[in-house]
Amino acid sequence: MTATTMTVPTTRQATPSSTGRKIWRTGAMAGLGAAAATSAFAALADAVGVSLKVSGQAIPVLGFAQITFVAAMIGAALAVVLSRRAQDPMRTFVRTTLALTAISFVPDVLADAQTATRIALALSHVVAAAIVIPALTSRLTD
Repeated sequence: MTATTMTVPTTRQATPSSTGRKIWRTGAMAGLGAAAATSAFAALADAVGVSLKVSGQAIPVLGFAQITFVAAMIGAALAVVLSRRAQDPMRTFVRTTLALTAISFVPDVLADAQTATRIALALSHVVAAAIVIPALTSRLTD
């Protein structure tokens, strides 16, 4: 008699903690990319003559990077929570983050600043969202 062996393919399913780690890592990388992009956008706006002053106070270009990175980490936290609690985390995340992006325009529109400044500030939110939202959404499909 000869013994036969049977190979059973194994698949490694993502656990909530491994999914969470992937989301945080993606959020950090997207946040760094978006921070660089919004800083470059602000520097470009400044270079072409758009004032970065709100209420007479100049917004430093580095400030764009800092706020963008913090917002990306908040987005990552939201993605982690939704990945564990939402019935359709990807759809819920996209809808929520698009709504939050739209709401983020309110302070820009109401700012005590030139019209060009207000537009540039709002566009910087779009630049960040265009990088961070798709990156984090891609992790919600894993």
